[in-house]
Amino acid sequence: MQEDRRLAVLRAIVEDYVATEEPVGSKALVERHHLNVSPATIRNDMAALEDEGYLAQPHTSAGRVPTDKGYRLFVDRLSTVKPTSSAERRAIATFLDGAVDLDDVVHRSVRVLAQLTRQVAVVQYPSLSHSTVRHVEIVALTPTRLLVVLILSSGRVEQRLVELESDLAEADLAALRSRVNLAATGEVIAEAAAALNGLIRPEEGAPAPSAVTVSVVDTLVDAMSDHRSDERVVVGGTANLARFGDNFDTSVRPLLEALEEQVVLLKLLGEATGSGAVTVRIGAEGPYQELASTSVVATGYGPDDALASLGIVGPTRMDYPGSMAAVRAVARYMSRILDEN
Repeated sequence: MQEDRRLAVLRAIVEDYVATEEPVGSKALVERHHLNVSPATIRNDMAALEDEGYLAQPHTSAGRVPTDKGYRLFVDRLSTVKPTSSAERRAIATFLDGAVDLDDVVHRSVRVLAQLTRQVAVVQYPSLSHSTVRHVEIVALTPTRLLVVLILSSGRVEQRLVELESDLAEADLAALRSRVNLAATGEVIAEAAAALNGLIRPEEGAPAPSAVTVSVVDTLVDAMSDHRSDERVVVGGTANLARFGDNFDTSVRPLLEALEEQVVLLKLLGEATGSGAVTVRIGAEGPYQELASTSVVATGYGPDDALASLGIVGPTRMDYPGSMAAVRAVARYMSRILDEN
């Protein structure tokens, strides 16, 4: 019971400190929370939590503030991620359902995540290497010009033009379209590329592929090997850092510098995790010592397996339950949109 009570005291201090930005004293805890114990007991619990490293006292006469260890215990003891409100769910759905393509989905997600959490939001573009081929369309624009369209599970659409040396009959075009889709559809990128290459490298004794088949397959494999989006991230809500100007040099300046480096942001987000799992890295748990006063809340998104990561970055003094709920909710909506498209 003593452990449960001290956890309740820690939870109350975290909530009050996040809300007020001021060290929390025993008197404030008695007034704001129904802990059903005397102020003296609360003071003893606060002293014990400080001795164990969960709280710190900035000044001799001040109240206590949570340490990174205290935030860690607070997050680990959250029984569940609190659900987003119906108003938040409607806002996310309305905003994201209006997206017209993958770029729009990513940019809208960054904006809504930054607005919900009042932190800096970071969204990684879906990784091409983790995508599967949904469909390949080949359209004859003219008798000697084809439009090849590659549609991936990530929502990414690649279009290429193929110029032919001679006219292509509609029946031959339909047969080529069928062979290409049979080889690639449903396969991850690497396996789809290998299967397509098999169409133009037949076994010994088999008929040689046509020049059209070679051109179309080479074009598709080239599109599949384009990894430009794998390292792209979009950032939003940088202006939210203005709320933490009192700690500019220690908290905000290093974070602002990090936001300019794509590689740093990708490492902050960490590896994409599936199954709706939300990861929280607090302070020095992160990969960069100069960002030890910041925390990252992140998760993976994708219709089946996680294709990429998204999350929020901000000072350790943040609303962890609310941030975790928002990150998970936006990831789920993004996954649904990619699955439907």
